[in-house]
Amino acid sequence: MFRRAFWFGAGAAAGVWATTKVNRKLQSLTPESLAQRAADRAVDTGHRVRAFALDVRSGMARREDELNDALGLHHDPGEPGVVPGQVLPERAERPGIESRRRER
Repeated sequence: MFRRAFWFGAGAAAGVWATTKVNRKLQSLTPESLAQRAADRAVDTGHRVRAFALDVRSGMARREDELNDALGLHHDPGEPGVVPGQVLPERAERPGIESRRRER
């Protein structure tokens, strides 16, 4: 008798568990649930793309600083330096470059 009661209880518990699992799966496959999951993934992807873009920008700035240091292009605002559009002396010594550029 106890054996039958045990197996009856085990079968009832397995049935409840299986029914619950199937209902949850069906609920997750409704159009509203699928739309919500797609929207969540899109937002997550947007956050990842933004983080990637920020990493790229910081890497670009870091590399630009390294190149500017290597080329000696950094200067303090108080120091006289190269003004944008200013012709550098080495450019003035090679007049052929300007004439070749105009020909193109």
